[in-house]
Amino acid sequence: MNEMVAQLFAGGALSTAIYQQTALIVLLSLFASGLIVFFLRQSNYYFVVSWASIKSWLFFAPGLLVVFGLPQPWPLVFLTLIALLGAKIFFQLMGMYHRNYFVVACYLGILGLGYCISQDREDLYNLIPMMVVGLSCLIPLVRNNYVRMIQYISLTNLAFVFLGWAFLHLGLIMKFPNGFFQLMYLIILTEFCDNTNLALSRTIGRTHLFQRIDQKRTLESTVISGILTLGMAFLMRHLLPDGSDQYWLLSGIVASVGGLFGDLVMTVIRKDAGIKVVGAFILGRGDFLRRMDRLIFVAPIYYYVMKALPLL
Repeated sequence: MNEMVAQLFAGGALSTAIYQQTALIVLLSLFASGLIVFFLRQSNYYFVVSWASIKSWLFFAPGLLVVFGLPQPWPLVFLTLIALLGAKIFFQLMGMYHRNYFVVACYLGILGLGYCISQDREDLYNLIPMMVVGLSCLIPLVRNNYVRMIQYISLTNLAFVFLGWAFLHLGLIMKFPNGFFQLMYLIILTEFCDNTNLALSRTIGRTHLFQRIDQKRTLESTVISGILTLGMAFLMRHLLPDGSDQYWLLSGIVASVGGLFGDLVMTVIRKDAGIKVVGAFILGRGDFLRRMDRLIFVAPIYYYVMKALPLL
């Protein structure tokens, strides 16, 4: 049994001392922040919300760290399955999960993205969105039907671009030097910024950025959480292949701004559809998509920024 376990982890990041140390730091940080928020949770509603989120990550993070520490292709397989599950939930939200042809077209596109990442075919990766557009446009002809097809085509491509193409840039990030650490770094910064923003918004500031869309976040809490996220980016810059100022500064900015707009865009979609929450995410607040939506802008922006930096 011990030999089988050793073979399973051989060649993965989990077998390295630095990954084990980083995973321990992440778990201890979650525990410490959870302890602080736990004692402050009676202060206001948003500390309660923040505690629920941290509690869910305390449950989920150990398994996530183990999966990402496995050798390839398992981390990529995991990310692809997450993308497929996100797309499934999106179609359920939109009431079109029974439209099998469109759902299958989106699923095939996501599986194609995973394959392209595994084969280092970024050129083909960026062509697949056009293939999904073409395939979804042909479905009305195959079905010999025109009723509500514009809506179905639009939602299919929206699900694929956000929850497939954009989200799976995390898989491309894993191909970077120290890619697993950069992936961990990005997820931590994004979650930290969102939870800090929510915890501060009730007590700090009264100026709402997008009052009709989201009343939970204020301008003041957003600015302060962004500054705190930059501090976190600085403290954890050892996870980057280059710890120079431009790398951690841009990482903190991308996590703060990209995460905010990803969350707001998905909030627009939810509110327009008249839907709030579908299913709980383990023990925390919100549903599964609320853990993905912050990354739909963060992942591709971070990927292309980090590719461009060495060329500047």
